[in-house]
Amino acid sequence: MTMTPAVRAILANYESDNPGTRANLARMLMQGRLGGTGKMVILPVDQGFEHGPARSFAVNPAGYDPHYHFQLAIDAGLSAYAAPLGMLEAGAATFAGQIPTILKVNSSNSWATGVNQALTGGVDDALRLGCSAIGFTIYPGADDCFDMMEEIKEMSAEAKSVGLATVIWSYPRGGKLSKEGELALDVGAYAAHMAALLGAHIIKVKLPSDHIEQKDAKKAYEGFDSSTQAKRVAHVVQSCFNGRRIVVFSGGATKGADAVYQDARDIRDGGGNGSIIGRNSFQRPRDEALALLDKIVRIYLGQE
Repeated sequence: MTMTPAVRAILANYESDNPGTRANLARMLMQGRLGGTGKMVILPVDQGFEHGPARSFAVNPAGYDPHYHFQLAIDAGLSAYAAPLGMLEAGAATFAGQIPTILKVNSSNSWATGVNQALTGGVDDALRLGCSAIGFTIYPGADDCFDMMEEIKEMSAEAKSVGLATVIWSYPRGGKLSKEGELALDVGAYAAHMAALLGAHIIKVKLPSDHIEQKDAKKAYEGFDSSTQAKRVAHVVQSCFNGRRIVVFSGGATKGADAVYQDARDIRDGGGNGSIIGRNSFQRPRDEALALLDKIVRIYLGQE
């Protein structure tokens, strides 16, 4: 594997990391059709925990099989595949070495009344399964957010000590945040910055709206042009140490293909590192999913 200048420049931003962690970041950045470009498309399949199997897979029953998702990510030429413990264990031997994997180490479910997640995997599991990284969700704004931050502080330190990267899903939720505020520009940028401050190598956030939620932040945003999604993406990237951290954006709820493509263009044009796209890919029939992912990759390659 010959490292490209784009990947070398990204790795140079991770000044405290050991060779193992940097190698695992490079492994993801050099994988698949976007390998070497500094852009990434990751397939996450943790929705079974979050929403249940029927809501996640009944629309495309092939998705009940964990092997389906491994193969989809490989055949689409993606950068990595992220999933909870059982999903990765179910295909670990068959797909070993074919695509970098990210072990999602905490999860919630649709019955829980609190805004929190349980630990469902560990660094030892990620090592055993040959993963490149652990993935962890925090809910800035939730009553239990400080517990989640303390958990990922400990797990991230352990992961880094054995050469694994850390991906933080930073989803504002709970507390005094309104529903509209969960996607607000100021809130999303703040949540992304928190993930960077917690030591994340890769930060996963939702695409922000142009709403400003925090009363105390309104003055800071006076005169700020948030009229396009690309400009809002650029602000989130700026909030992650001025682009010194990898930032990927969630695909969100299922939507039409044209909206998915526009999101990818806006992420690209705003300087984001790529997409982490789950339901909008695996809930489509395989041929449609491959076509959709192919076009997303081509958008990031500047071919669309």
